[in-house]
Amino acid sequence: MYQPPHHREDRLEVQHALIRAHPLGLLVSHGPEGLEANPVPFLLDASASPLGTLAGHLARANGHWRHLDGAEALVVFQGPDAYVTPAWYETKRETGKVVPTWNYATVQARGRVRVIEDQVWLANQVARLTGAQEAGRAEPWAVGDAPPAYVAAMLRGIVGIEIAVAAIEGKWKVSQNRSAGDRRGVAEGLAASSDPGAAAMAALVERFGGG
Repeated sequence: MYQPPHHREDRLEVQHALIRAHPLGLLVSHGPEGLEANPVPFLLDASASPLGTLAGHLARANGHWRHLDGAEALVVFQGPDAYVTPAWYETKRETGKVVPTWNYATVQARGRVRVIEDQVWLANQVARLTGAQEAGRAEPWAVGDAPPAYVAAMLRGIVGIEIAVAAIEGKWKVSQNRSAGDRRGVAEGLAASSDPGAAAMAALVERFGGG
């Protein structure tokens, strides 16, 4: 990933926080027929390996898993993103020498994949993943709410994957390279925008954009 120094984010706790907040990762690998990519919701276990371990599952009918065991894979987690118009820059009024850009935060994790078909592991992974996503609901749904025979049949239809992260990169492109006046204009413009993700990006510009 292209990494200008002012956009690089090497703090593992910050990278992990983005993964937890945006757990749907794009799993990318190279198999017999070339590159293949599938979106997969992941659980992150920060204590399972030095850089963390990702656990997820694929539908058994999805042939992607068949070449994954032992293969290297890339998982891309996308955080907030937003278009930035030059109209928000103080520099536009001063010199006019501005162009549009796109702000975003992203994490890329690499590692070798372990394919898991053990039903106990799969049941635990699905229960943990469901619990993490249902935790904020007033009446959270649990896997145990469904009939046991139905759950067992569903588990037979999936295959687990686990990736001990061997390398991880974070990139927060949130206007750090702009002047204080430009950053202020971007944050204010995003905060007033109705575009999806704009409010979250405004907060990132205010938090990280001072460097």
